[in-house]
Amino acid sequence: MSAEQHTNTPSVRRSRSWATAGRYFLLLLVAAISVGPILWELSTSLKSKAEDVYSQTPSLLPQHPTLDNFSEVARAVPIYHFAGNSVTVAVMQIVGNLLGATAAGYALAKLQFRGRKLIFGLFLSTLVLPAEATIISQFQTIVKLGLGDTLVGVALPGLIGAINVLLLRNAFMAIPEELDQAAIVDGANVWQRFRYIALPNVVGTLAIITILTFIGAWDDFLWPLLVLQSPDKLTLTVGLAYLQGTFVNDPRLVAAGAMIALVPILVIFAVLQRYFFRGVGEGAIKG
Repeated sequence: MSAEQHTNTPSVRRSRSWATAGRYFLLLLVAAISVGPILWELSTSLKSKAEDVYSQTPSLLPQHPTLDNFSEVARAVPIYHFAGNSVTVAVMQIVGNLLGATAAGYALAKLQFRGRKLIFGLFLSTLVLPAEATIISQFQTIVKLGLGDTLVGVALPGLIGAINVLLLRNAFMAIPEELDQAAIVDGANVWQRFRYIALPNVVGTLAIITILTFIGAWDDFLWPLLVLQSPDKLTLTVGLAYLQGTFVNDPRLVAAGAMIALVPILVIFAVLQRYFFRGVGEGAIKG
């Protein structure tokens, strides 16, 4: 029996069919676990007051879809003002990481200076400590700087993330050294090599950092809860906690607030997804 005949035997075909079915089952299971809760929250946010969300036989599809829950959330709490505060914090952290982490990553990857390995080791050591271990010292520092109860105080600890420096260092190191050497021969200085050779090759990694920084700043709850006290300065996650306390008996409104909080993340990812997947291949995930 030839090899081709052997691969077409009924037993081999059945084995392939089972393998394909297993892969589809795993994909559906992962999709149900990751997307299912979001769909359920969306469904709950669209259900009218007439529908019983505590029914023993709940339905995913709303019987009478309505957007009233979203407008009621907007009337009950200044959710769009909270969202504006979250956007302000996220923009500050994105700009800080794009400038600071990019410069630090390039210096650690391409420049030769005394103590480079020591500084890189210090960056790595900060990744070992959980954020909760340093949150008290961060809070005392922010208060002593006079930045308590300010959005700048919320954004300051995340302006340059160590993990972002590490990602950019790896991306810069993936650029062939011959390109730098050729630019040096042509008379390019450090800033010109950084601007015209390095940056265009790490656009994807910058997109990854933008998305992850935005999600981190947008979803952060504990740190803004510690720093902010004034109601008009609350970020969206902290404001949604007040929403849950106000409407603890109405999950439709809580779900509507959660859906409002999810929209900016989906928009950012949709805009940058092309660069995001490019960044995965250009060294962002490489060791």
